[in-house]
Amino acid sequence: MTTKPSSGRRKFLATLGAGGAAAAAVVITQQGGQSEPTSDKTAAREGKGYQLTEHVRNYYRTAKV
Repeated sequence: MTTKPSSGRRKFLATLGAGGAAAAAVVITQQGGQSEPTSDKTAAREGKGYQLTEHVRNYYRTAKV
């Protein structure tokens, strides 16, 4: 005996996808599609970035295959 797939599930998933696209459009329009530029002072305070320290060198040396 074969069962007919439920079209209700398909409609639900299609509605869910359309709702997600609509939510993304709202977020983009509220932001204006642009991000605010960061100043050099703010970027300097956020962190120093990647640094090759002795600990990192030791890890690279021991992780070689």
